[in-house]
Amino acid sequence: MDGAMSEVLSFNPALSQSHLLAAPVAAALRDWPVADEVLVAEIDPALADTAAFCERYGVSPEESANCVVVAGKRGGNTMYAACMVLATTRADVNGLVRRHLDARKASFAPVEAVTAATGMEYGGITPVGLPADWAVLVDEAVAKTGSVVIGSGIRGSKLRLPGRLVAALPSAQVLPGLGIPVAP
Repeated sequence: MDGAMSEVLSFNPALSQSHLLAAPVAAALRDWPVADEVLVAEIDPALADTAAFCERYGVSPEESANCVVVAGKRGGNTMYAACMVLATTRADVNGLVRRHLDARKASFAPVEAVTAATGMEYGGITPVGLPADWAVLVDEAVAKTGSVVIGSGIRGSKLRLPGRLVAALPSAQVLPGLGIPVAP
């Protein structure tokens, strides 16, 4: 570390800070019986990207998860899946995800399509409050994390919740091996 001080995140119950959530995220939390375990902290929107966020706020990549949206295509159909992987890994898009979606081709979904379909900001996409027909694929490592930091639907905040809750989201499925370790 270069001696720069980490800023301390101030996490509060997410539902008490709905101005820090994208509208679909706030709506999903209001309907979720375990929402009291979901916390939110305001961050600098310029630091929403994982590496910059972890460095500035002193959150380890092992407790930070990325939401990668994949579009799987077969014939004229496109299926979307949100893949939750630890920041130390990348999603196995062309292997596990493509096979899971039974898609001929899988790739990162176009930003415009994702933001339009989700009502969330790019860089803040989260599995909480996604369209009901989207698969939420959760790497086993994320599901086992005691506390994981994920997007909030906007770039100006982050959610913190137990990994088991990510795995308990509607349409979530735990897929061991989803996250492939990235060389440091």
